[in-house]
Amino acid sequence: MARDLDNTGLMGELRRMARTSGAVGGIAARLAGNRLGIKTDKGVHAEGLKSSLGNLKGPLMKAAQLLSTIPGALPDEYAEELAHLQANAPPMGWNFVRRRMTAELGAGWEKNFRSFSHDAVAAASLGQVHRARLVDGREVACKLQYPDMQGAVDSDLRQFRAALGVYKRFETTIRQDEVYTELSDRLREELDYRREASHLRLYRDMLSETPTVTVPAPIEELSTGRLLTMDWVSGRSMKAVLASDATQEQRDDMARALFRAWYTPVYRYGVIHGDPHMGNFTVRDDYGLNLLDFGAVRIFSPRFVEGVVDLFAALRDNDEDRAFHAYSKWGFEGLSRETAAVLNEWARFFYRPLMTDRVCAMQESNDPAEAKQVLERVYEGLKRTGGVKLPREFVLMDRSAIGLGSAFLRLGARLNWHQMFQELIEGFDVNVLAERQKEALAKAKVPPAISSL
Repeated sequence: MARDLDNTGLMGELRRMARTSGAVGGIAARLAGNRLGIKTDKGVHAEGLKSSLGNLKGPLMKAAQLLSTIPGALPDEYAEELAHLQANAPPMGWNFVRRRMTAELGAGWEKNFRSFSHDAVAAASLGQVHRARLVDGREVACKLQYPDMQGAVDSDLRQFRAALGVYKRFETTIRQDEVYTELSDRLREELDYRREASHLRLYRDMLSETPTVTVPAPIEELSTGRLLTMDWVSGRSMKAVLASDATQEQRDDMARALFRAWYTPVYRYGVIHGDPHMGNFTVRDDYGLNLLDFGAVRIFSPRFVEGVVDLFAALRDNDEDRAFHAYSKWGFEGLSRETAAVLNEWARFFYRPLMTDRVCAMQESNDPAEAKQVLERVYEGLKRTGGVKLPREFVLMDRSAIGLGSAFLRLGARLNWHQMFQELIEGFDVNVLAERQKEALAKAKVPPAISSL
C-alpha cells in the first residue's frame, strides 16, 4: 500500500539518521571487533545492512552500490550484499504527488495534462515516475523528486564517510579519499533535474547517428530542478525479453545496441552514463534500446580517455613503458613500476574481450569465476607493493564496465567485441575529441560539473 508521508525537515532527517547510523555503526563495530580478535557473523550483519539500506529512498544506497564494485574498497561480505541492492521502498501516494506537483508547476498544474496517473509507474532511490498525457496528446513521463533529498544526501554522505573512515583505519591497500569525493559530487549533481535535462539533450546529440538507441526528449516548459518531464518511450524490460526465449540474433542485437549506447559517447565525446543498471533501459520491438535515467553522467577529461586508449594499445603491444605512462593519464599518482605491473594484470583481464579478435561470448574471455581469482591476486599484489590511491575518474568507468559485463553475460551475446571497439577508436585524436566534447556540451547547455576539489 502506497504511503502518503512527507518526511521533510528536521524530523525526517532524524528518522533517517536513526535508521542509517545503526546499520553503518554496525560495520564500524564489527570491523573494530575483528581487528581485536572478536569473531562476529559478518554475513548475517551484511544481510541486515542490505535490508536496512534497501528500504531507504536515497543516496546512501546508491553510494554503497557504486563502492561495492571496487575490489578491496569494502569487506567482501558487505560488497557482495550491497552489490544487489535495489530501491524497494513503496512509492509516495497521490496526496504527496499533488502537493509536489503544485510546488513545482504552481496551482492549476493539472491544466497542462489531459491525464496524469495517480500511481507511480516506477520508484527509484531519488524520485518516482508517473505516466501522463499532455493536452496536445503526447505521452510523457514525469519524474518527481522525493522531498528534502538535499538533506538526505547530506545526512547519508556523513554516515557513509564515517563508515569508510573506520574501514580506512584497518585497511589501506585501496585508498578511497578521491572515491568518496567523486561519489559525493556525482550524487549532488543527480539532485538537479535541470542538469539531467541537459544530459538528455547531450545524449540525443551524441547518439543521433546511432539508430538502435532512443533517448527521450525533455519537455523544457514542464521541467524544474525537481521535476523532469520527458517523452514517454515504450519498451520491455530486458528480464521480460529474456524470459520470452529471445533468439541468439535478438540477444546479439540488444548487446550491440548496449555497447554502442555506452561507449560511443565515451570514445567520441569523453562522456559516460555511470549506471548501466537494467532498470535504466528498456528494449524496443526491434531489439534496439531506450536509454533512461541520466542523473549519473560523468564528463571525462580528454586526457583520461586518451589514457584508456593508450593502455589498450600498450597491453596489446606488450609495451610496459606506454602502460606505465597511461596510468598517469587515468589519474593514478605516484605509482611505482612494481605497482603498475600489478595493475597490468587487472587491465589485461579488463581489456581481454576487446583484444579477442573473433566472435565469442563474454564468458569465454571474461569469465566471472576467473575474475574473482584475478581480483584477489591483484589485491594481494597491491597490498605487497604499498597499495594504490584510486583516482576519481576510475569510479564510474569501473562501475559501467562491471554493469555492462553483467548484462552481456546475462544476454549470452556472441559478438566480435574487438571489432566493435576498433570501430569506435579508429583514428582516435585527443585534440579532436576535446573540440567535439566542447561543442556538444555547449550545444546541450550542460552546466559545469560540481567539484569539491
